[in-house]
Amino acid sequence: MMDYGKTGAPPKPKNTPRHTEHNAKGTEKNPFGESARKTELLTRMQAAAAARKKG
Repeated sequence: MMDYGKTGAPPKPKNTPRHTEHNAKGTEKNPFGESARKTELLTRMQAAAAARKKG
């Protein structure tokens, strides 16, 4: 007789994410203690909008 309750991988602890985010805090792309300035953000957004409008 098989004990089907013992098959498969052990359950993950509760409240843990299924995967890590690509832009999580503390990574190379998004380090701790460093936030983008609002002016930098606005210029990036305006450049992206202009590029979309252009073609």
